[in-house]
Amino acid sequence: MGKSDAKINQYMNYQEIIEYLISQLPMYQRTGKAAYKEGLENTLKLDAYFNSPHKKYPTIHVGGTNGKGSVCHMLASVLQTAGYEVGLHTSPHLIDFRERIRVNGEMMDKQAVVEFISYHKDFFRKVQPSFFEMSVFMAFDYFAKEKVNAGVIEVGLGGRLDSTNIIRPVLSVITNIGMDHTEFLGDTLEKIAAEKAGIIKDKTPVVIGEAIDITRPVFEKTAKIHHAKIIFAQEEYQAEYGMLSMNGHQVVQISDKKKNTGFSVQTDLLGFYQRKNLVTLFAALDELIAAGFQISSDHITNGLKNVKKITGFRGRWDICSYNPLLVCDTAHNSEGVAEVVRQIAETPYRKLHMIIGFVADKDLNTILSLMPRDAFYYFTRPSVPRGLDQKQLATAAEKHGLKGKVFSSVTGALAEAGRKAHKDDMVFVGGSTFLVADFLESEIL
Repeated sequence: MGKSDAKINQYMNYQEIIEYLISQLPMYQRTGKAAYKEGLENTLKLDAYFNSPHKKYPTIHVGGTNGKGSVCHMLASVLQTAGYEVGLHTSPHLIDFRERIRVNGEMMDKQAVVEFISYHKDFFRKVQPSFFEMSVFMAFDYFAKEKVNAGVIEVGLGGRLDSTNIIRPVLSVITNIGMDHTEFLGDTLEKIAAEKAGIIKDKTPVVIGEAIDITRPVFEKTAKIHHAKIIFAQEEYQAEYGMLSMNGHQVVQISDKKKNTGFSVQTDLLGFYQRKNLVTLFAALDELIAAGFQISSDHITNGLKNVKKITGFRGRWDICSYNPLLVCDTAHNSEGVAEVVRQIAETPYRKLHMIIGFVADKDLNTILSLMPRDAFYYFTRPSVPRGLDQKQLATAAEKHGLKGKVFSSVTGALAEAGRKAHKDDMVFVGGSTFLVADFLESEIL
């Protein structure tokens, strides 16, 4: 028996690997600050050990506060439609860890996850990387082995010190800046923008999706230091909502400001906020085409129509059923929640049922102040250690005039909403990515 055979016999199974990842190397999304490692020291050790696999294919780096996941999936869908072998790395996952690592929409093979961790476990024990550092290099290595010719890489948290920030992309994208993760990134928009701007690289174009008077100078200064071309997407394109098509797609009117022309696109991503992401996307696609990517208007049209089908994207104004209308959305900070609440206000319903739960380190009072007052609330908690106790949530919500009942799990809340909701009502599930994950997992059990 050779050494490689001996190693294979020592491999754990997939579920043991996932339990190992979570218990030995806690993920930030579950445990919060205790799992966060500031700095790139470990990342650089991993990069040397794995021989920089991310250098074997061109990458696109996408950061920002909100919308980066949507933009990543849109880019991946268009590139895949154009015939590229696309590696897509995003976070967090909803149900299966492998959602973070996809090639052409297919999640990483379970056996590949098992072999990666088992084979390199001795090195990981020595270096003690974070959960995220380990998953990033699992993605980089897997994409290289799968011989992708385009990698779409989502920033995990921030930018400057994020583990993904060792890549040298052909394009950087920063969607927007909002007040989230302030305990790590700073307590002002300028400070957060500076951290996000850390993904801007030397002589590499950067697309800024949304900029305001406070953040624009931060991006301009950083781009100037790096001699990087900077494109403000809002100066290039404008998107206006049109209607829903007969096949349930969102139709959006796009204006090309430089060419003074317009066109419409359809997408299966239904949130109104996707208009902002489409503006960012089109500016990014212009830069990719200029860099030599072979992308036609047909590729863009078909890619946008089928984002969910092509990439497996879930959890963004995700309509799960009708009669009553059941929608979930992973918006979890004040800017994202404000967009969702605006869309709820424009959705017809007889009565509104809100199943909500949060993690403990959010700006709860700001978020609760945005919530609709005409709803009946089902207060629950995500099944992660950071989950905010449902009774605490109900007490805080009552101060904002939000009335409802307390439930120990999302399944209990759903059962009650199912009994109470009329076929013309609306049931919404959200407040936390992890509550949506619990909900979606309960759907498949």
